[in-house]
Amino acid sequence: MFKQRTPFLILLGFLAVALSGSPALAQRAISLQNVWREWLFYPNTVRGISSMADGEHYTTLEQGRIIKYRYRDGAAVETLFSANNHPGIGEIDAYALSPDEKYLLLTTNRLDIYRHSFTADFMLYQLDDKTLRPLSENGAQQLATFSPTSDKLAFVRANNLFVKDLTTGQEKQITTDGVFNEIINGAPDWVYEEEFGFSKAFEWAPDGSRIAYYRFDESQVKQFNMTMYSGLYPEWYRFKYPKAGERNATVELYVHELASGRRQAIDLGTEPDQYIPRIRWTRDPQTLSFIRLNRLQNKWELLLANAADGRSRVALAEEDPRYVEVNDDLTFLPDGKHFVLTSERDGHNHIYLHSLDGNLVAQITEGDWDVTQFLGYNPDNEQVYYQSAEESPLRRGVYSIRLNGKNKKLLTPKQGTNSVEFSQNFRYFINTYSAANVPTEVTLHEGEGKLIRELEMNSQLKNTAEFFGFSRKEFIQIPNRDGLALNAWVIKPPDFDPQKQYPVFMYVYGGPGSQTVLDSWDWRLGWFQLLAQQGYIVVSVDNRGTGARGTEFKKMTYGQLGKYETQDQIDAARWLADQDWVDAKRIGIFGWSYGGYMSTLCLAQGADVFAMAIAVAPVTNWRFYDSIYTERYMGLPQDNASGYDNNSPIHHVGKIKGKFLLVHGSADDNVHMQNTMEMVTELVEEGVQFDMMIYPDKNHSISGTNTTLHIHQKLTQFIFDNL
Repeated sequence: MFKQRTPFLILLGFLAVALSGSPALAQRAISLQNVWREWLFYPNTVRGISSMADGEHYTTLEQGRIIKYRYRDGAAVETLFSANNHPGIGEIDAYALSPDEKYLLLTTNRLDIYRHSFTADFMLYQLDDKTLRPLSENGAQQLATFSPTSDKLAFVRANNLFVKDLTTGQEKQITTDGVFNEIINGAPDWVYEEEFGFSKAFEWAPDGSRIAYYRFDESQVKQFNMTMYSGLYPEWYRFKYPKAGERNATVELYVHELASGRRQAIDLGTEPDQYIPRIRWTRDPQTLSFIRLNRLQNKWELLLANAADGRSRVALAEEDPRYVEVNDDLTFLPDGKHFVLTSERDGHNHIYLHSLDGNLVAQITEGDWDVTQFLGYNPDNEQVYYQSAEESPLRRGVYSIRLNGKNKKLLTPKQGTNSVEFSQNFRYFINTYSAANVPTEVTLHEGEGKLIRELEMNSQLKNTAEFFGFSRKEFIQIPNRDGLALNAWVIKPPDFDPQKQYPVFMYVYGGPGSQTVLDSWDWRLGWFQLLAQQGYIVVSVDNRGTGARGTEFKKMTYGQLGKYETQDQIDAARWLADQDWVDAKRIGIFGWSYGGYMSTLCLAQGADVFAMAIAVAPVTNWRFYDSIYTERYMGLPQDNASGYDNNSPIHHVGKIKGKFLLVHGSADDNVHMQNTMEMVTELVEEGVQFDMMIYPDKNHSISGTNTTLHIHQKLTQFIFDNL
């Protein structure tokens, strides 16, 4: 029955002996050190792949060297840069070639700010004379970006926008009013960066004559304070964080003309409480496009603005009774008369062709499946390239199709998850592929799909997985209470016996549009395999609200996040409990972030089925989370109080019966530790016993050389003790 629980210290000793002693055991036992310190099961990849302008060559970043390769045969042509020739430069985190390919911009001394943003010391390397110099000696920079004409670079420092002239060496400050926690020029505020997924809030015009940029006034946004504990006297870290229903930053758009120094405001309309989640220049350097969303995010508009006088007009609008997604798929075609974009207007995400005035020309893709990524358009053969879940919500294939919607072709026949990067002329692509039981494979192909060369096959990792006796990840479907089939995967112990009963450990995320049930290599797989070796069945289920199954499946959770998702996880646990090979009294659930929210709510709402839950960095009250994310899926708390409160774990604490572990980083700028502290208050008030672990000065990822191992030691010990 596998009811005996192995004490953690004994287990670690057993694993150490297994890895150094008995040959029979050495092929079986996985240790936490193998998974979270040695990263034995984390696949290699090819870093910094970038197509060169001719479309016939690409570059990669390999151990401080930037190497130029030929697509045709994969041959290394030359080393463009080697850090070995420049002592003291430090680690190169990223690089970019100028459009004319005469310069390399190197990112060094990176210091993260939030999820996407960072400061760095950018270095400029001139390829012809092999000279290396700092982009600026006046302080660290952000977002350094070449102009299309390659003679200038724009960057942000201390909330202001600058331009460096590479011909004269002059550094010119474009804005002067930037102030921390008040005014930001050229970079987004916290909530735009986190929820609209970008950190560069400026764009060069296609001829390099102008720069369009955002100006955020967050002076009236309420401030969130976090204590940073390092040092003799802990200090506050203060930043502006608009919570659901609270005041957002005021956003303005400007266009700066470099020749004259003139600044032109762009007309964004009369509504101040709105979002501008994207800007993009059309093919015309006189015309800037931008996306406008209302506060509720159920009305999406594409506007075209005259860069000279700032006047704007609506070219296209879409509305949805729930919400409209924002993405980066908008592409203006070289003819200057059309654009393509993706839309969920027919119930699935598909690609559409419009004229510049907004009129629909054609629906390029259609069917009961979702386009999951738009990859580009080749004007030479009028081919559109995209990734989709056409074969199955579990898988991703890459396709080409004509602009008229005909001659569709699958370019990646391997079943699993395929993600490609095309050369600039679309004659070649590099495919990063994996499957549930196949580690990452990186291969080079001709544009029509023919394999040219294998770049990274992770042969060693495949051997390692075999050496440690990995169990196969199996895909199944589990019915919910309404008879809807939910996709799930299962990992069983390597010596699984259907006549015995096993504890079940469920892993959940479950947030809108997400998926944990994918036919791809999972970076947590080594840990799940360790648990399987110790006699646990590991399961993950994609509940309603998750992605790649159409808009109705995804958006039906609107206004009441957590309600149907939790029902589905509870239904899945009950289905598992009914299986002969499951010990119904030993079912636990774990999640991080939205998954931590889900695991907490499941422990309360499913107290009769879940014996244990682990919640890392959970949202416990939707009123504590940020405006853009929460309001997109829940509306305003002023209009939907019951939706916010009925499905927030903090209001269901008294129902908890099972063992509960709360984990949080004290410097989590995303899901604030306030969520955990308020949850603790309610747990104490209700007399519910629990375990807790706080990681000082750690953010949402709770990561670090020792921290990553430590947290998984804590989680694993809790599983062994309580499941």
